[in-house]
Amino acid sequence: MIYVTKSSLPEFDEYAAEIRDIWESHRLTNMGPKYELLREKLGALLSAEQFELVSNGHMAIELALQALELEGEVITTPFTFASTTHAIVHCGLTPVFCDIDPADCTMDADKIEQLITPETAAILPVHVYGRICNIERIAQIAEKHHLKVIYDAAHAVGETYKGKGPGAYGDLSTFSFHATKVFSTCEGGGVSCSSAKIKERLYTLQNFGINMNAEVVDIGLNSKMSELHAAMGLCNLRHLGEMIEARKKRVELYQENLKDCPGIEMLQEQEHVVSNYAYFPIFVHKEEIGMDRDQVCALLYEKGFFARKYFYPLTSEFPCYQGKFPIQETPVAHERSVQVMTLPLYPDLEEENIMEICRILRSLGK
Repeated sequence: MIYVTKSSLPEFDEYAAEIRDIWESHRLTNMGPKYELLREKLGALLSAEQFELVSNGHMAIELALQALELEGEVITTPFTFASTTHAIVHCGLTPVFCDIDPADCTMDADKIEQLITPETAAILPVHVYGRICNIERIAQIAEKHHLKVIYDAAHAVGETYKGKGPGAYGDLSTFSFHATKVFSTCEGGGVSCSSAKIKERLYTLQNFGINMNAEVVDIGLNSKMSELHAAMGLCNLRHLGEMIEARKKRVELYQENLKDCPGIEMLQEQEHVVSNYAYFPIFVHKEEIGMDRDQVCALLYEKGFFARKYFYPLTSEFPCYQGKFPIQETPVAHERSVQVMTLPLYPDLEEENIMEICRILRSLGK
């Protein structure tokens, strides 16, 4: 079975060499030297003025929300992974769902202002599949209405917008370094911000509320990244450029073989964005081929290829949220969620597998 993603790992000997001094020092966690070095290198890559590493991408979002001490409503998108909405709700905030732009599946900035109420505290957009949100328009709206902006940038590590990494935008941006991501620490995450005060609060919150003077000044959590995870990150970071280049070649092969394919829609590249080629989504149009997305997924599965329905269903459609708070209608997001499937994509995916997937897709409806 060929899966959608495959975790990128360094050579075993490279990782073994990287962790040797951990064995010698017995320093396994609590912001050790590997943590500090990775934090410095990733902060530079992401164009972050201030940067903190954390245990995973979900905790990155929760810590960002807590650091700003928000109350009330957060305008967000339902076209995302469960973690985004879960974090908002876990922090005692109410998600307000904004529809998406069908061209890139990010939050439709033109629909944000109609959702703003006296209870609105922040906007939490999501960079999707390596596509970047309408950063300028969102910043204008936030400034006009005195709102905070927190980007969920889980898909955006290794790319740039107008020459800057995604950590340069918003009041804060959050990142995931999960095993399935372009850049991985096995499990891990990070938060960027421009405020040294917020950065200090992030440090305290992730360490049980204990500040640098060993005083418990906040009701914090334990969300520190271990030295072993940081070591994996340092190894993978050395190879990030070549991994992105390998992903790019595979995306281009898909694009070349699926152009003008009936019933299959691909997203267009974005202006000013240097992509990390995080995912390769396609959208199935039943009216053109007589098969819906689920049927196409099932057909690929029979042939040994696992295509993920990512993102489906919308987080606003999860049973756990029904009756808890008002659910806004997002028809564009819903339509995209029942059309989308992400095809296998990782640096060492064999080209013959891509060609076979494309052959199957081109044969649909014939």
